[in-house]
Amino acid sequence: MSQTYLTTAELAGRIKYDIRTIRDHLKDKVLLEGVHYIRPFGGRKILYIWEAIEKDMGQRSKDALTIPLANGGFIRG
Repeated sequence: MSQTYLTTAELAGRIKYDIRTIRDHLKDKVLLEGVHYIRPFGGRKILYIWEAIEKDMGQRSKDALTIPLANGGFIRG
């Protein structure tokens, strides 16, 4: 399966967030290394995986009215 890799600026354009917001508030809190982004060849550059981000953005919206439980389940409110 082919994946679409985006720079931080390209991702910001797609999701309509400021680049600094992505770097300071989303990366490593919501967007996780190995799931939503990679560091090719072990370098400093970050490439975001669009398909993973798009999938999780839709899932988060669907789960907006849920309450997480300690065992990993959810209560829908």
